Amino acid sequence: MTLDLDAYLARIGWTGEPGDLRPTPEVLRSLHHAHLLGIPFENLEPVLGSAPSLALDDLEAKLVRSERGGYCYEHNTLFSAVLKRIGFGVTPLTARVLLGAAPGDIRPRTHMLMRVDVPGEPRPYLADVGFGVVGALLEPIELVEGAELSVAPRHHRLVHAPHDGPLPMWELQAEKDGFWEAQYAFTLEPFEAPDYEVINWHIATHPRSPFRQAVYANRTRPGSHLALSGLALVETADDGTVEERQLKDGAEALRVLADDFGVRLPEGTRLPE
Repeated sequence: MTLDLDAYLARIGWTGEPGDLRPTPEVLRSLHHAHLLGIPFENLEPVLGSAPSLALDDLEAKLVRSERGGYCYEHNTLFSAVLKRIGFGVTPLTARVLLGAAPGDIRPRTHMLMRVDVPGEPRPYLADVGFGVVGALLEPIELVEGAELSVAPRHHRLVHAPHDGPLPMWELQAEKDGFWEAQYAFTLEPFEAPDYEVINWHIATHPRSPFRQAVYANRTRPGSHLALSGLALVETADDGTVEERQLKDGAEALRVLADDFGVRLPEGTRLPE
């Protein structure tokens, strides 16, 4: 399949000139930021009983040409195809999510992210447009130990973490209330499309997967971040102010998804409650 790059750029609201679309750090940052604002995070296929396709034509139909979003494998598979088309080097990676884990918990590596190499630049970047939380990267961060990235209102850093394996373990952290909070940990071992097919199927269909249990939707907007977890709707303003309300039922959740997240499902869809 040939990716419709113009349709993708229109979907994310990228405002650069066609001649500016070259593999540079500035373009990488602008595309990453625009993607985060342009396409929502959501896990509605698993909640409704199926595994989303990771085929590029299906991702384009869903994330680009429809009023839908997706979760990490969908977002980052699409974004990596866009970057490769422009001329960036992309190495898909997989991380172990640490956010929300209890002490001693060892979670499987289920989160997709990527190393991006920019032609002529000495340092690669960590890029990730599919981490559906308020502390997600707005722009890529240099893949260098101790690197920090401040893109208001978010502040991140990369550090090496203790690890028994042969490859260094990297940890992405986000600043929260003056403390560094671990988001996920990863090595630079490359992963391939069949690896994500297996992980995607497990996450979407395993009966104990959290992505099967409740709706998770996130939308980063100018000035705030909106998150839906089950029937709990939370809006976090850039100044840190948090407003939360409980939705009444699945029907109200569908209305909020459509009106506030830009996610519209077929007529007659019912969410489990």
